[in-house]
This record gives sequence, C-alpha cells and structure tokens, in this order.
Amino acid sequence: MLSPQPVQLGLPAEAAASSMVRRFQQVRAQSVALIRPLSAEDCQLQSMPDASPAKWHLAHLTWFFETFILERFETNFKPFDASFRVLFNSYYNGVGDKYPRPQRGMISRPTLEQVLDYRSEVDERILAVLTQHPDDAELAKLVTLGLHHEQQHQELLLTDIKHALSFNPARPAYARQWPLAGISPQPLRWIGFEGGLLELGFDPRSDGDFAFDNETPRHKVYIAPFDIGSRLVTNGEMMAFIEDGGYRRPELWLSMGWDWAQTNHAAMPLYWQASDHGCGYQNFTLQGLVEVDAHTPVCHLSYFEADAYARWAGARLPTEFEWELAARSVPAQQATQGNFVEGAAYHPIPLQQQSPGSPAQMFGDVWEWTQSNYNPYPGYKPWEGLVGEYNGKFMCNQFVLRGGSCATPHSHIRASYRNFFPPDAQWQFSGLRLARDIA
Repeated sequence: MLSPQPVQLGLPAEAAASSMVRRFQQVRAQSVALIRPLSAEDCQLQSMPDASPAKWHLAHLTWFFETFILERFETNFKPFDASFRVLFNSYYNGVGDKYPRPQRGMISRPTLEQVLDYRSEVDERILAVLTQHPDDAELAKLVTLGLHHEQQHQELLLTDIKHALSFNPARPAYARQWPLAGISPQPLRWIGFEGGLLELGFDPRSDGDFAFDNETPRHKVYIAPFDIGSRLVTNGEMMAFIEDGGYRRPELWLSMGWDWAQTNHAAMPLYWQASDHGCGYQNFTLQGLVEVDAHTPVCHLSYFEADAYARWAGARLPTEFEWELAARSVPAQQATQGNFVEGAAYHPIPLQQQSPGSPAQMFGDVWEWTQSNYNPYPGYKPWEGLVGEYNGKFMCNQFVLRGGSCATPHSHIRASYRNFFPPDAQWQFSGLRLARDIA
C-alpha cells in the first residue's frame, strides 16, 4: 500500500478513473508548458551537481511512469529505449544502475525533441492502462504518486533553470512581468498560540486525499506556548542584518554555519549583488535583473543564514510543529490565495494586507525554514516496494521546510507537507518566518 487514504475519495470507479485521466493530462501538459520560454540549449544546462537540466527533468518524470507503472501493468511491456533505464534513474538503487548525477548536463543525446517524443508515447500508454484498469486501486495510487512527483520536479525545473541562467552575464529573463505588485509595507506583529498536547501530521479531512509517507502517521506532539510572526521576513529586514555586520559576526552563527559563510565568502543572499547605481542591491530573478524591493519576502537563504538572521532579530526559527499549528489556523480562503506557480510571478510578492488573528503568507511565496531536523514521525513506515526509497532514506542531515513557494503548484501543497534540504542549500525559494517563546 502506498497510502492509507484512497484516491478520489467517495467517487465511483468509473468517475474516479475519468478524473484521474484529466488530472494526468493536466499535470503532464504543465511540465511541457514550463519549457516554452526556453531554447533547446537552455534545456541542456546543468549549473551545479544539485541541479539538473530541464531536459533531464522531463525525461526522468517519464521514466518514473514507464518504470513503476508500465512495467507492472502493461501487457507485453517493451521499453521506449532500454538505455533510458540507466540514463534517467535518479536515486532508486533498487531499480539498478544510475548515470552520475553531476554529469547529467553531458547527456546531449537523446535530444530535447526525442525526449518530448518519449513523453508523448509513454503518456498514450499510461492513458491506455488507466482505461483498461479503471478500478485498480494500486494503479491509481501509483499514478497519483507519479503526478505529485511530477509537480515536485516542475518546481525543481524552475529553480534549476534560474540557477543556470544566473551565470549568463546578459542576465536573461525566463519571463517578463515586472513589476509584480505594488509596494505596501506591513508591520511585523506577533500572533500567540497556547500550544499543548496536539495531534499533528496528515489529516485527510483538511489536507486532501494524498500524502507522502513522510507526512504520516498522525501523532501527538507537545508544543509549548509560542509566538509566530504575522508575515515573512523581508528583503529590507535582511538588508538591515547585512548593514549591521550580520555576515561578519560569528556570535550569530552556528559553528557549521560560520564555517560555511567563511568558506563561501557569504555576504548577502544568493542572486544579490551591489546595485549598479552604487546604492542598495540588485537581484537576479526569473524576471531578469531587478532592484531588490525592501518589502518583498527575502528568499534563497540557506538554513544557516535564516538561523543567523533569527538570532540577530532576537527570535528563532519555528519548529515544524509550531508552523503546522499556525498554518492550520489560517482560514481556507486565505490559504488558497497564496502566490503559487499558477500566478506566473515566479518570485515572491510583497504582502498587501494582513488578516487579524492569523499569520499571512503561510502558503506560497517562499518555503519557510524550520529548526526541525528531518526525522521520521513516531511509527513511521516507508512505502513498500521500490517507491519506498522516495523519502525515508533522506532522513539524515536535512532540515524541514514548510508552506510551498512561488514555484510550487497550488494543488501540490497542504499544511502537513514536509519539504527537506541540507542546511547549506540556497537555490530553492527558501526564506523564513520568526518565532519566539512565551515566558
């Protein structure tokens, strides 16, 4: 079993299958839509080992459906190309050999056109399998997992191409929609929570019909009383940290963080540079090079930077359970109005107004670092079979982020969602929200 929750809860088998087909077509089409602003040469770029070429993302996502679904459910299965099994395997050791991750940019063949042909053929075959097995619950669960996996890679495709384009001195833009929003400064307020012994984790009543295994099982957690910031930390507040010598003050940094800052000569967030005008900062974005807006949420921070800023501000990062408790207090209408990839801003947007009593920008804009190590929940069991490698084996030396970003598909995020990255990762749309203890 992949998940204790059924797919398309409450729908008859035929209606569920039809809904699955529409969902499959929509998600798969969105991945191809994301490369429309890119050339074939853009899609070949790999700027660092942690990133992958856009072409590789498109092929790997198709490999996932071919390997985990067609091989199992298709009669007389035959691979599109047997060599793709190694070329586009990411980290599934149980599947077999993998092409070295740092060298994915060296895969000039298949071409982008051939990868798109690969996607088209596998899509047709998946749709045929879905039509032939409309009431197969295990098939539906695997396809649902594959679609959420695809949405994760849609975000990675954007963050990876942003990193690659940033090396071009021409500062090319992926999109042209600047400015994104008017400036509307909002004061930081503190919102208090009593805490207590609470049940947290994936809840199908509020989180939907799907969860990754790392969001389960729902379990009890004790949370002491705490305050959480009413909004995200902004660029202007990060500039104040910089001007106060934040990157040069070892007392603000964890030991590993200070070593990281010194080794990397860190002096400002990733993609920032001193302004050409000699005052302020400029920021490379998917909209090109722009002036840093003081009221926009700061992003592309490592855990080390977020932690140091919080300490400088006389606060701390929230735990992931404090974050989830606060997120579940947000009215549903407010949560759905976040800045996600569907808005095509591809960048955080300044907060326009705050709602009394609940924190703003909990969903979308930037992934929020928490102080929580990425560990299994009590009673956690990874999925059975090859897909069991999806999350559990990464539960070491990583920190949890919550909330999604401006590059996250809206239907992909929920209050229980646990993202995770190592503490030195900056290329994701990662920012922070402050928390503090209540004495």
